Amino acid sequence: MKSAVKKSTVIAAGNVLVVFICLILFASGALGVLSNAVYDFNMKNTMSHEPHEDIVVVGIDTDSIKAVGPYPWDRKVYAQLINLLEKAGAKVIAFDIELYTESNKPESDKALADELAKYKNIIIPSHADLEGDLSRSTKVKKGELVTADSIVHPIPIFAKSAQKAHINATFDNDGIVRNNWLQINTPDGIFLTMGLKAAELAGADIKPYLELPTLPNHPKSEIAINWEASEYDFETIPFIKVLNGGVPESAFKDRIVFIGYTAPGSDEGTTPIEKRIHMVYAHANIASQILKGDKVTFANSWIPLLLAVIVIAVIGFLTWRLKAIASVVLTLATTVGLLVLQFFIFKSSSTVVDMVGVVTCGLVTYLGNIAMKTYFETKQKNYITKQFGRYISPDLVKEIASSDQEIKLGGISKELTILFLDVRGFTPLSEKLKPEEVVGFLNMMFDLITERALVNHGTIDKFIGDAAMILYNAPLDVPNHPYYAVKTAYDIQKGMEKVRADVLEKYGVTISVGIGINTGEVVVGNIGSYLRVDYTAIGDNVNTAARIESNTSPNQILVSEVTYELTKDYFEYNFAGEKLMKGKSVPLKLFEVTGLKGAPSDAAERRENASGHAS
Repeated sequence: MKSAVKKSTVIAAGNVLVVFICLILFASGALGVLSNAVYDFNMKNTMSHEPHEDIVVVGIDTDSIKAVGPYPWDRKVYAQLINLLEKAGAKVIAFDIELYTESNKPESDKALADELAKYKNIIIPSHADLEGDLSRSTKVKKGELVTADSIVHPIPIFAKSAQKAHINATFDNDGIVRNNWLQINTPDGIFLTMGLKAAELAGADIKPYLELPTLPNHPKSEIAINWEASEYDFETIPFIKVLNGGVPESAFKDRIVFIGYTAPGSDEGTTPIEKRIHMVYAHANIASQILKGDKVTFANSWIPLLLAVIVIAVIGFLTWRLKAIASVVLTLATTVGLLVLQFFIFKSSSTVVDMVGVVTCGLVTYLGNIAMKTYFETKQKNYITKQFGRYISPDLVKEIASSDQEIKLGGISKELTILFLDVRGFTPLSEKLKPEEVVGFLNMMFDLITERALVNHGTIDKFIGDAAMILYNAPLDVPNHPYYAVKTAYDIQKGMEKVRADVLEKYGVTISVGIGINTGEVVVGNIGSYLRVDYTAIGDNVNTAARIESNTSPNQILVSEVTYELTKDYFEYNFAGEKLMKGKSVPLKLFEVTGLKGAPSDAAERRENASGHAS
């Protein structure tokens, strides 16, 4: 009872620790890297590759730079492009190009300014001055707009005519662009991001996006970009091709035109869908998302927490109920199932239910509980080995305990040495003792017998009243097993000298032990029924050993001729005559052990190993 209470206390404390670890993982954001990795995988593998058809990109690519000349270009080039696009009926023209300083050609600046003044659908971007280029400003607070100390505008002659927007990229801590600030609060007012501004000028209703719930732990008006298309998915036309008139006007009619760098190494960033993408396509993706009405939403934080509680409870409970392999399969299936569920929820509804924390809690729960279960099972196995080692050979117990197979009925034919032993004078002694004293005496006797047998690598088959049967060479092979059987008998008789003297002095009764030994082929194994199994040996040679024992005199050790021939080099013998045994047609030659002469070469080594195990 006490042990059961202690076990339940340890299990409860262990699972409290598991829950505490899970809470720390949830609260600390330590799993953010894994969550981002899963998010990026889902984003990349659910892309439609179909941006809104009203978006086209005019790229400043390598061929355009070769044709027009090294960058920066004469701003008359941009004026010419605007003129061509406006004639073609472009709905919105958005320059993802910084025009923050005056050029060395004032007439070219004026030409571009004059062209800008003719139209109200052209965006020339500004850039908010935030603290840090790759991380969020210290002024970015949850639930509030991103606030900039200042903002860099295009030169005044451009700014007074062009539509305003910001082109600040929103980098996560790992440098990946997953989100964007739809609005930035600046000293000159609130600036919309270029993609949002372009969609607004194209007639899209942007109000729902401005009213979207704030992303978890992010500033107000920040959205997750729904990366639907890579660079190669957008229709992209080289700048020089448009400038040379090589594109039909229908390619731009009623469309949003983004102009930006597409030459290698220019204005690039990392996104969930591409390691290197030109940032003009980030603005294009945002505009496409708004025109299509797509939103990436995040499930309430309590949903992963609730799922984590359920997973902790289920895995924690079933780890104790199931076998090791089944619990591993359960944990792996739960892990894969949750991640697959997250994927399909995102694919079907663009809703993010972050399962990484849930999966981690499941793994922590499994590892914690399987560690406790292994500890208690090992402890129990050791206990069983120790307890049953008192009844049968510890080697046999270890063999059974280490086997994952069910004990099967059946046996094998094998050469064994069998020792039978009987305590003489026990009946008159038991008449003088109280019942508890009888049990105490027997236990003392059997302790002596057991100790000597196990030291000599015997397997105690059974105790029958005041008799015992001991096997050698089973279940494990024992070289020179006849020697160890006779050595056991010799050691028992030596140990009995003191026992016999003590009993005679205390009770006035003489007790003795008779021991018979035989070597031969027997059937040994698990014999019985499916309800009760005994590991024992049967056969004619077993019966012979028992009958040899019945022919012994008090304190005598008799062995068969077979055993004698196998051990005569190690023990002194006297020929004890021939006896006709029951069931035998030929008398058996018997030999009495009278002394010890030596030992096989392996005996000293095996004795040292046995002593080491016993300690």
